[in-house]
Amino acid sequence: MATSPVFTILVLGLSLFERNTVFVLSESMTNDPPVRCIPLATASSPAFSIDGDFIIGGVFSIYYTMHTEIYNYTILPGPPWCTGSINSRELRFSRAMIFAIEEINNSRELLPGIKLGYQIHDKCAAVPVAMYAAFQLISGKNTVFYKDKNCSQSGMVAAVIGGSGSTSSIGISRITGPFNIPQVSHFSSCACLSDKQQYPNFFRTIPSDAFQAVALAKLVKHFGWTWIGAVCSDSDYGNNGMASFLQAAQKEGICVEFSESFYRTNPYNEIQRVADVIRRATAKVIVAFTASGEMKVLLEELARKPSPSRQWIGSESWITDPNLLKFDFCEGGIGFGIPKSVIPGLRDFLLDLSPSEVAASPLLTEFWENAFKCRLRKSKPYSLNEKKTKIDLRVTNMVYKAVYAIAHAIHSVVCPKKNLTTKCDKHLMLESKQVLDALKKVNFTKNGYPVSFDANGDPVAVYELVNWQKGESGNIELVTVGYYDASLPINKEFHINGNLTWMDGRKQVPVSVCTDSCPPGTHKVLQKGKPICCYDCIPCPEGEISNTSDSSDCFPCPIEFWPNPEKDSCHPKPVEYLSIDETLAIILAAVSVGGACLAILTAAVFFHHRTTPIVRANNSELSFLLLFSLTLCFLCSLTFIGAPTEWSCMLRHSAFGITFVLCISCVLGKTIVVLMAFKATLPGSNVMKWFGPLQQRLTVVFFTFVQVLICMVWLVLRPPFPMKNFATYKERIILECALGSAIGFWAVLGYISLLAVFCFVLAVLARKLPDNFNEAKLITFSMLIFCAVWLSFIPAYVSSPGKFTVAVEIFAILASSFGLIMCIFAPKCFIILCQPEKNTKKYLMNKN
Repeated sequence: MATSPVFTILVLGLSLFERNTVFVLSESMTNDPPVRCIPLATASSPAFSIDGDFIIGGVFSIYYTMHTEIYNYTILPGPPWCTGSINSRELRFSRAMIFAIEEINNSRELLPGIKLGYQIHDKCAAVPVAMYAAFQLISGKNTVFYKDKNCSQSGMVAAVIGGSGSTSSIGISRITGPFNIPQVSHFSSCACLSDKQQYPNFFRTIPSDAFQAVALAKLVKHFGWTWIGAVCSDSDYGNNGMASFLQAAQKEGICVEFSESFYRTNPYNEIQRVADVIRRATAKVIVAFTASGEMKVLLEELARKPSPSRQWIGSESWITDPNLLKFDFCEGGIGFGIPKSVIPGLRDFLLDLSPSEVAASPLLTEFWENAFKCRLRKSKPYSLNEKKTKIDLRVTNMVYKAVYAIAHAIHSVVCPKKNLTTKCDKHLMLESKQVLDALKKVNFTKNGYPVSFDANGDPVAVYELVNWQKGESGNIELVTVGYYDASLPINKEFHINGNLTWMDGRKQVPVSVCTDSCPPGTHKVLQKGKPICCYDCIPCPEGEISNTSDSSDCFPCPIEFWPNPEKDSCHPKPVEYLSIDETLAIILAAVSVGGACLAILTAAVFFHHRTTPIVRANNSELSFLLLFSLTLCFLCSLTFIGAPTEWSCMLRHSAFGITFVLCISCVLGKTIVVLMAFKATLPGSNVMKWFGPLQQRLTVVFFTFVQVLICMVWLVLRPPFPMKNFATYKERIILECALGSAIGFWAVLGYISLLAVFCFVLAVLARKLPDNFNEAKLITFSMLIFCAVWLSFIPAYVSSPGKFTVAVEIFAILASSFGLIMCIFAPKCFIILCQPEKNTKKYLMNKN
């Protein structure tokens, strides 16, 4: 006998599934059709059901737990059933589905003349029960299921709403998918369900966790939390959601101290272990990507033993669950929830139940008492105005939208529009594939809320940011403080528009970091073997700054800037040069001007006594020229004081070189005159006629012209120029004159030195001439001082830093100038002014 793949899945699934339901083939395994599949076990009854032209299935977690039984294999196992306390939230979901179907049945626009029925099953948050319910929905209530070409869809529902968890929805989709029965979930947000290759029949009205995970990571980053703990349900919803969150958190630079997963049916010691991890954690912020059932178990365990305050960040599955608001130690918790909505008439529908009707159903009795905080009294019926309880509709609206989405899809199939009129055919053999295809194209707006699905069966992701705040009554309330809209541009999706309350009712944002923030001026250095959020704060190296907190590195200041003492900003470096207002510059300038005045006074004395023997005997013309050049030497040192400019740099070096050569040329001329004068006293000598006044002038002009020529070449080819010296000091700038051409500078100095050495040698040769007042002795001493000063100048000039280089150069100019004027002219002035009796020709010619 040949069987179809769909039929094989049904038979194998029912026979292997939990050993709760067994189907057998009633006919022989031959080619004789038809084939009958008869359930041997009794099917469980739906929690709520009503017949109709087309049936919509529903799977909700009305009870919290599944009854477990140990089988002894002596009797046939019965169907699984639910027990424990009732989840009033899930019961409200089922009642909202009934309300929407009744509203559609009373509508004249949607499915007119068509009555929708429903079969609502309780899966008690257990995957086995959810799958059992799925098998019942695809087979209907028929005791015999016929499988052939004509009646293959006879017992199937048109579509399924549910389940309330991702794992159960995966199980339901695996069963309904091969039959092309569309499944629309109101509360299954696992991103894995967007895979159309595995779940081609799956749609949902709640956003995918892929969006919520990113939103939660941005929320954590927004408040500066970089050190968090994480817990999740050990299910498809929790594990996939947490994996997406951790990936998004890593991109945001968030570190996770621990990540724990658990399930509510785990042994107690496992739940206790997770609670102890949270208690011992150093992270103050805990992100919980858990289902409501797991969170209830965890919070109950945490409530047993007080633990340090924690800032809870919750996923939409539990953060808006009113049943968890009783855990007041979670005050300040924040998370994303489905936006609040208004479904006209639903509150009245939930309240408009007679006491007898409610009392007849244990489900409705417990729902009434929990949802509206009242005790049902059979003796006194309730009126609608007696209880004004506010019902917060969030996920309930997702159920409402799912029912309407399916109704619109059925409408497009059974109510085709022809000739501008719509006529519905309730006798149409509705194929589930038709509903599936129509559901992909659904696009409508109900009560102001748009409903549509993208290619993955997902809606647009919109969340409200909710905060657990303590109200005036002392009870925890949900307060909307912002929203997240994935359809907005990047970095504009997340908004906070309300005041938040944090853990323990604080108004300040708690701090949760592995290491305190590194202040500006330091940078982070990771601690070995720890996450990137754990680091040491190391001060920036010299010359570098960091101007932001938690800087990963320091960066150097621009070359003309230097860090402040805190190393958090760059300030302009102080500019250093020998300024005229400095004490050292003032002293040097005063000495320079004083030296020039001394030379002028000496010239005045010589001019006033120009007819005396001592002035006439020492070549008065060269003496006056020497005093003039010394005056220039003293004054040229002033060009070294002040900020260097292009002209001052060229002037100071050229003026220095030329005036000193002029000075040394005069001294050299006087030395030669002394030697020639001694030679002229010898019999038969006429040497003086070869070195008369004209030759003396020409000698001075020639030697000076050579220096002028050297300076001109230097200034034309590579002249000195002002520059900023960044090398000598890191923290300040030295303004100085660059030499331009070092060869030109040392050529100027070398030429001066050459003349000075030559003059010194001649003066040494003439020092022992027999005259009583021999000027060669004075020149010898002056040249000795001159050479000593400039020999010591070279190492001092090279090693002196910054502005002291200029000071050394000025000092050398002044010292050598004073050496010349004091050695050559001071003794003569002393005789002229203090010992006039010696200012005679007889005394000067005396050889004793």
